[in-house]
Amino acid sequence: MNRFVLSIAAAATALSFANQAFAGEQFIDETGFAVSGYDVVAYFSLPQNPVGQTQPAPVEGNKSITAEHNGATFAFSSEENRDAFTANPAKYVPQYDGHCAYGVAKGGKVPGNPTLWRIIDDKLYLNITKNVVGFWEEDIPANINLSTGNWPSLDPQPASDATIPQWSSAAPQG
Repeated sequence: MNRFVLSIAAAATALSFANQAFAGEQFIDETGFAVSGYDVVAYFSLPQNPVGQTQPAPVEGNKSITAEHNGATFAFSSEENRDAFTANPAKYVPQYDGHCAYGVAKGGKVPGNPTLWRIIDDKLYLNITKNVVGFWEEDIPANINLSTGNWPSLDPQPASDATIPQWSSAAPQG
């Protein structure tokens, strides 16, 4: 019995490392930072507006407070947020490596705009434009199901190299 339990634990550990190894490339825009240099931990402390309303502005990171994850540099507004991220990056990184959640639902990798965000079931989702947010919000659970089904085939593809439309991001402060 103990060998069986150890085998299951070893298999689970191996699978968790395998999933990390096969993570797709993080979307990085012209700032050179993941999520345009916004603090991914700070999203989780912002008030979230109801569906159909614009979310609050995200918190800019500081270019001197950073951490590396999935081949990308993430910036943070405080050392505490950076430490929370490094302790559990999977909790904070945007879904689909920072690509637009609705784009993934439709079968492609397009940039995620960090000002168009929503947290659902403790996961951060980004979308590309305000119009797309409207389509995403028409049926968020169905769109998440589509995205989840599409992601395995999209994940190994290179990250989007497109620019976020009508978006002029600035590098983190500091």
